Amino acid sequence: MKKFRKVLDGLTTSSPVNPSGSSSCGSAAGTPSAAQTPRELEIQETLTSEHFQICKTVRHGFTYQPTALAFDPVQKILAIGSRSGGVRLLGRPGVDCYCLHETGAAVLQLQFLINEGALVTACADDTLHLWNLRQRRPAVLHSLKFNRERITFCHLPFQSKWLYVGTERGNTHIVNIESFVLSGYVIMWNKAIELSTKTHPGPVVHLSDSPKDEGKLLIGFESGTIIMWDLRAKRADFRIYYDEAIHSASWHHDGRQFMCSHSDGSLSMWNLRNTAKPFQVTFPHGKTQRDGRKESCKPILKVEYKTSRNSSEAFVIFSGGLSYDKAGRRPTLTIMHGKAITVLEMDYPIVDFMVLCDTPYLNEIQEPYAVVVLLEKDFVVVDLTQSNFPIFENPYPMDIHESPVTCTAYFADCPPDIIPILYSIGAKHKKTGYSHKEWPLSGGTWTVGSQAYPEIIITGHADGSIKFWDATAITLQMLYKLKTSKVFEKPKTGEVGRGAELVEDDPFAIQMISWCPQSRIFCVVGISTHVILYRFSKHDANTTITSLEVRLQCDMEDVISPSDTENTPYFSDPSSHSPQPQPPSPRSSTPDSVRDSIPCLKVKNRMIRMPPGYQAELVVQLLWVDGEPPQQISSLDLNSAYGLLAFGNCNGVAVVDYLQKTVLLCMSTLELYGSADPFQRLTRSPRKNRQSTTGLTELSDNQVSLDLERSKSPTSAPYTPSLHNDPRGTGEPVSNLRSCHYSPVFYLLDNVKGPGRKLSLPTDLKTDLDHVNGHCTSPTSQPCPSGRGRVPGGLEGPRLARRGPGRPPFRKAQSAACMEVSLPVSSLTEGYSSRRAMLQQLHGVSMYSHDEHHTTTYSWSERESRENSFSRSRSSSVSSIDKETKEAVTTLQFAESYSRKSDTLPTPCLWVGTSLGLALIIPLSIPTDEQERQEDPVTVAPTATVLMLKGSVLRFGFLDCGGALILNPYEVWRDQHAPEEPDRPRKRKLVNFSPSSSQEASGDGHLAVVCSERQAKVFLMPSQACLYVHNITESSFVLRADVVSVCNSVCLAIFCANGHIMTLSLPSLRPLLDVNYLPLTDMRIARTFCFTNGGQALYLCSPTEIQRIAYSQEMCDNLQEMLGELFTPIETPEAQNRGFLKGFFGGNAQTFDREELFGEAAAGKGSRSLAQHIPGQGGMEGMKAAAGGVVGELARARIALDERGQRLGELEERTALMMTSAETFSKHAHELMLKCKDKKWYQF
Repeated sequence: MKKFRKVLDGLTTSSPVNPSGSSSCGSAAGTPSAAQTPRELEIQETLTSEHFQICKTVRHGFTYQPTALAFDPVQKILAIGSRSGGVRLLGRPGVDCYCLHETGAAVLQLQFLINEGALVTACADDTLHLWNLRQRRPAVLHSLKFNRERITFCHLPFQSKWLYVGTERGNTHIVNIESFVLSGYVIMWNKAIELSTKTHPGPVVHLSDSPKDEGKLLIGFESGTIIMWDLRAKRADFRIYYDEAIHSASWHHDGRQFMCSHSDGSLSMWNLRNTAKPFQVTFPHGKTQRDGRKESCKPILKVEYKTSRNSSEAFVIFSGGLSYDKAGRRPTLTIMHGKAITVLEMDYPIVDFMVLCDTPYLNEIQEPYAVVVLLEKDFVVVDLTQSNFPIFENPYPMDIHESPVTCTAYFADCPPDIIPILYSIGAKHKKTGYSHKEWPLSGGTWTVGSQAYPEIIITGHADGSIKFWDATAITLQMLYKLKTSKVFEKPKTGEVGRGAELVEDDPFAIQMISWCPQSRIFCVVGISTHVILYRFSKHDANTTITSLEVRLQCDMEDVISPSDTENTPYFSDPSSHSPQPQPPSPRSSTPDSVRDSIPCLKVKNRMIRMPPGYQAELVVQLLWVDGEPPQQISSLDLNSAYGLLAFGNCNGVAVVDYLQKTVLLCMSTLELYGSADPFQRLTRSPRKNRQSTTGLTELSDNQVSLDLERSKSPTSAPYTPSLHNDPRGTGEPVSNLRSCHYSPVFYLLDNVKGPGRKLSLPTDLKTDLDHVNGHCTSPTSQPCPSGRGRVPGGLEGPRLARRGPGRPPFRKAQSAACMEVSLPVSSLTEGYSSRRAMLQQLHGVSMYSHDEHHTTTYSWSERESRENSFSRSRSSSVSSIDKETKEAVTTLQFAESYSRKSDTLPTPCLWVGTSLGLALIIPLSIPTDEQERQEDPVTVAPTATVLMLKGSVLRFGFLDCGGALILNPYEVWRDQHAPEEPDRPRKRKLVNFSPSSSQEASGDGHLAVVCSERQAKVFLMPSQACLYVHNITESSFVLRADVVSVCNSVCLAIFCANGHIMTLSLPSLRPLLDVNYLPLTDMRIARTFCFTNGGQALYLCSPTEIQRIAYSQEMCDNLQEMLGELFTPIETPEAQNRGFLKGFFGGNAQTFDREELFGEAAAGKGSRSLAQHIPGQGGMEGMKAAAGGVVGELARARIALDERGQRLGELEERTALMMTSAETFSKHAHELMLKCKDKKWYQF
């Protein structure tokens, strides 16, 4: 006890506490602690709140849940609508804009105002919106909300300001695009159909004006009724009643015939001369059966009928229509050109498609050149100009979700040579067979901004693949793809893999990424508890992969009764343990012995040819122990200058020397403390009636096994525990009072991978989800939290009991890219523990911090709630924490630091952060000579240096005494497989940024920034004095924290579970920014959110999209320069010259004046109760309202003058054209007169 008090007294300098246990300096932000700041430590901080602002920059990837498609044939811009209310605008590479409706209603249809720089959207909340695309960030100009009728279809004729709107009731309304108000002209359904018709025709599914006469409107109803409405006469020219429901219709360019697609898989052709019946009905995919009937086919959802100059045969393109008997066939797009029928199979269902044509005029030969196909999870453009119909290579990053994204990493200001090298190697593996023509979406303009610097985004995926992306200047382009699954052997057919129980679907899923851009060393952690280290080389190589196996399985008893602790040995000296793991001892033939000391996957043990790029050098795997799968890895770090790799989980930490291919350290977290454990937790000896087994690692001669007793009896049922158990509660058996210490990484599976896969969660997480949704299953009704039934006896009983309630043997791999869990954002304190448990399970480990034990949110009995409630004082919580032996390693970082207070110079160290809010410093003794480094061992000696915080430790950062960020030392990249030069032998070149390089700096020490889930502290090393403390949050917890460089200074960037993004100054920890940016609505955000230097961050906003944001004012100011222009001034192509005689006798199609029919003077005002006009807030409407005064009036007058001048110019051009025509006519008339002048009447 005296030793324990001395330890606490020694810690008071770094973490002062008052008698109640709360921090005396944590209430105020940046409050200095009792330890005074040294006189010479004067740091001038330059960052202020004016340097920070939150804004979204760009969204990459495929539009999630797309619904609609539109194309501007003049501007060459494409628009995609989504179910979440988003609109994606795509042009040439670099022109990529995302805008979102404030209501979030699904987009039903899109209509461009062709070559006008505007877009009309129809949403599921029956609202029309007009977007202004003439600005870099589009904004809504007008909105029109329909109150009594639901919108089903819209049509906007070319060069018209009147929009036709069909509704569910069968009515057709007309909206003025300029003022966005309804016209009094309405086509009622009961006037459109015959009076003798007794049934309602159904909703309007099609609207289009006749190419021959714009005064005729074709209206298609769902029931199969087709009306040709004469807009001038206000009556129907003809009515068609067809037996099959209509899905779409398309005109021939001459306006004499049109085609309809139907629900029975047929296409019907109609001629305006005879509308009594179709002159042609075809079933493109329906075969004639023996009885003469056509086989039933699926509906044809859309058809396009386009003509071409080079061929007398028209293109007929449609989706669907396959016969029902062909089960399992993929969705298809059919291209019929004459007698040739081409069926293109798609990987996903077709949402919409659109044929791209050269001309915007419907009455001209269309000349189609491409088909844009929008699929549920892909975007394809087909080249129609070639007979084999190849697809275009997509320049946009639409394949981010090719396999579900499980983790992300963001690196800004990378070495400038890394991007060209990765691109050159990745280009060798690109697919071929694409169309050689240019990408047809060429609209907009984009240039690289002046503030561009190299940026790389790395994504890890469920199939074990890694993708490197060039993210420079808010673009995204794939550079290089790496497949980690090639390191392992493929399981033979019918063979059950050893990791089958650990992960069923995706055993290679990436869980964590660590990359050193300078040395180009890359390290990944997989879901099957494996770590792979890669080196980069420009040359291919034939090599073998070294495999190391580590037993990182700690069996410590959570609750220790007095009878159990009598003979329990207590280890206080960690130096007695050998860091080198020994071979496992022979085991008895127990039912679980087959799963002892084996990894989850089998590494290839033969010579492998590795192509240029990243080449695997070392694989470290955790082993099964006593039939238990290894716990998921929760932290990872590597340092190329040291040649070391460290990783940890909820059992302990391991350090690997990847240069010598040896394991240096393999210890439980408890063993790292030794006598300095602030909670004085005890280990428990194994049961006397069981054979002694290996514990965390095989020790040397004086080793004592740390294996523990798993259960008291085979019939003892698993019990749903509390976070901690009060020693006073003696009513339950001690063996049943256990905590759930398992660490599944639920990288969540959604329908991104396939429609047939279901989301499966362990019962522990389901309980948490139920609690978040407002109810929780009691432990009596669900006594088995691991999801298995209770087995009272037999051989399986002991196995289930030994696993413990918190270690399910089956952990189904799910993708973090895809799970969506609705969480109550408002009541943060109520659902805190359950939400935290879910998030921490997603981070790969079940973590418990000492300040969390006080909160009990499960609706258990009153006695259990009382037993599991503790005061918030640190002193009273010690009695509960000393029972907690599963202390997870939550973060690791190599650094040049001081491991003891007496150190005068910094040395290589490993900083270890745990889930109990403790930070340990482990010194490393690394030989400096290159030859000695390859031969002599690296010494690792855990010390008694412990720093304390509230909540799990998340991040370490280091500053020099001038406030500048200390960069980690690294090794300069060298190609190990390059041909050797005799004159220049290859040597390791190390770059060290440590303070020891300066004698003055080494005397001052440095600052250590430590951030946990609740708190941030700044320590002065080596004195370990706590200079500043800031309590980040009390009602929530931190998900991500990073020490980043912004505006030539350093700050701490934080993202909390309640959606707040914060920045704190360093080292004073003053709050600079606190914005409620993003409510945490799903686990995907928590899993993928990351900050980077330069004031940028990213997260996976949907299973298929990456959202990048900026939190720097400078970045937000430069964003306008980096964004592309959607609208470029282009002259509208002139219509084809119809010729004088054809124009003279061709009817009055060109003189149709809609204003005369639909204007207020002729048709009156529309019903105000039917639709409500809502002025836009972000576009020109808002600017007009805000302008006011003389400046606004002048601006409006100038705009009016410009419009008038433009109209006068058009009038002058028309006048000149008429004069030319008149002169031509006069000339021909004069020639005809001269020719016939001397002829007699009988000569004609």
